[in-house]
Amino acid sequence: MTVKRRTERIREWLLGLPRGVKRVITMGTDLLMLPLAVWLAFFLRLGEPFHPFFLVHWWVVLVVPPLGIACFALSGLYSMVARYIGPRAIFDVFKAAVLSTLAFVALVELMRLAPFPRSAYPIFLGLVFMIHGGIRLLASNWFKSFLSKPRGREPVAIYGAGRAGVQLRSTLLDNSEFHARLFIDDDPKLHGHVIAGLKVYAPEDLPRLIERCELRHVLLAIPSVSRGRRQEIVQSLEDYAVHVKTLPDMADLVSGRARVEQIQEIDVDDLLGRGHVDSDNALVREALDGRSAMITGAGGSIGSELARQAMTRELTRLVLFDHSEYLLYRIERELRQTAAMAGQAVEIVPLLGSATDQRRLQSAFRAYAVEVVYHAAAYKHVPLVETNPLEGIRNNALATRGVAEAAQAAGVKDMVLVSTDKAVHPHNVMGATKRLAELVLQSLAAERPGGTRYTIVRFGNVLNSSGSVVPLFREQIRHGGPVTVTHREVTRYFMSIREAASLVIQAGALSNGGEVYVLDMGKPVKILELARRMVRLSGFTVRDEANPEGDIAIDFIGLRPGEKLHEALFYGADVRDTAHPMIMQTAEPSVPWKDLSVMLDELHRAVEGFDYARATQVLCRSIRGSGMDREAYDRLAGRLEASLNEADRPQLH
Repeated sequence: MTVKRRTERIREWLLGLPRGVKRVITMGTDLLMLPLAVWLAFFLRLGEPFHPFFLVHWWVVLVVPPLGIACFALSGLYSMVARYIGPRAIFDVFKAAVLSTLAFVALVELMRLAPFPRSAYPIFLGLVFMIHGGIRLLASNWFKSFLSKPRGREPVAIYGAGRAGVQLRSTLLDNSEFHARLFIDDDPKLHGHVIAGLKVYAPEDLPRLIERCELRHVLLAIPSVSRGRRQEIVQSLEDYAVHVKTLPDMADLVSGRARVEQIQEIDVDDLLGRGHVDSDNALVREALDGRSAMITGAGGSIGSELARQAMTRELTRLVLFDHSEYLLYRIERELRQTAAMAGQAVEIVPLLGSATDQRRLQSAFRAYAVEVVYHAAAYKHVPLVETNPLEGIRNNALATRGVAEAAQAAGVKDMVLVSTDKAVHPHNVMGATKRLAELVLQSLAAERPGGTRYTIVRFGNVLNSSGSVVPLFREQIRHGGPVTVTHREVTRYFMSIREAASLVIQAGALSNGGEVYVLDMGKPVKILELARRMVRLSGFTVRDEANPEGDIAIDFIGLRPGEKLHEALFYGADVRDTAHPMIMQTAEPSVPWKDLSVMLDELHRAVEGFDYARATQVLCRSIRGSGMDREAYDRLAGRLEASLNEADRPQLH
């Protein structure tokens, strides 16, 4: 057996000993070293290894060590864990050295050992501090070097040698998955230096380091850099065969929603290259401060983010309304923890209920003096609503009417509807129900001015929401593929959940009543390119005709029923700017309430009677005069009519 292997086995054996045995070994080592400190103190002061004075008082070498051990115990040295010794331990060792020296002085004075060389005391103190402190630091580094060996862990580079990077490095010492090998940093002043035991390299060194150090992962520890710089860094890493992960961004770290050691997948918002516009604080203050607010669908992706952002304001009350017991419990628990950490006194009210229950809503509005309601409750998954059209109509369109009329009856000042780009020239039941929901608010606003102020906010897909392609792609990549894309040319609009929720709140404050606001979604994203980039940033290569030996294939499964190749955000060209650079207002035709209410009543009877044919016909007819072009209308009506011919379609949808 080699010396190196024997040493490894000794370290492993020592680490596995019971805590009491380790303490006895530490005391024994100190007991052997203290006589050395006493003898060296005499030798350095008197200049001879065996001076006559020392030969007379040799017994001091035997008496001082037990006193020193008692002083060490009083100083807490034997409660330390060797491999976790840090700066605090240095102070404790110095305290132990001072107490040991005082015990030495007391012994000499009691025994009246005169004339005793007084300068031996500070020499003894320095020797005890250096010998026993040095032994502990050496032991700590010895054990850490053993524990920090890869042992099957993935070697990683940490991008960012700042405070977050150093903290991440410290966290990874006890991590069972990753082994930090080096830092990458943009600052040329740091290149070549060693920080927290790791050498710092320039970004251009990464290609050779990946091969030399067999790196499979790069962890981004740059929570405070600008989004533009993050995007540049992420794009520069796409060409390398490494899996890019990141720390939470600064907003989550500051708010307490995340900790620096929480490593997560790369933020897809960094892939899309969207800029960031700060919130207009005056608009947010007008929308929420000092008010009682309710969020329907509070447990969903958008609803929960609306709730989180509402909690950052000075609300008097936040009512969370959802039909899912688990989702409601989860968001309530999260918000209560956030409030406790921030010392907030806001009242949080969780209410179980369905948005289709108008009496329940009206009662809740009155009981909790709700002043503003954000209606985010809806069924949004196109294929599911397509196969369950009656429930989609009930929950998306008819429920919106119920919420709006309940708000009016209870004196709610503002209602904001969260809508979707799929409501523009809809190809599917979900889009048609959301367009009808928009018409309900437009028509009520025109019919009943001076009452509840109704606002519609329309936007496209949000990243990482339930049912979106991003978590689906991540799961498929994690399982080795294939990644499924509906069509080579399909595009979608995307924005982050946080940005969408913030703009919904601000749009509500801009409204005078009945407006349709559209969020600036930037350029549409090609889903195929998004899939390719996610594969590459996961450390894999795309398997296709150009690269048949790649890791993960991309399969094209075809558009699902009701899906479009491209989405639109507006019905017409009448689009106006608002006071906010990310919010636009569009002028779109509505339907008079006296006509729309008749169709809504008919639609309600059809849904309650499980009459699929009649319900879908009325749905199409109700949105026909709302700016929908003839081609889109014929396509939707034709699809719904054709579905009636399916063999014995169940009437329970």
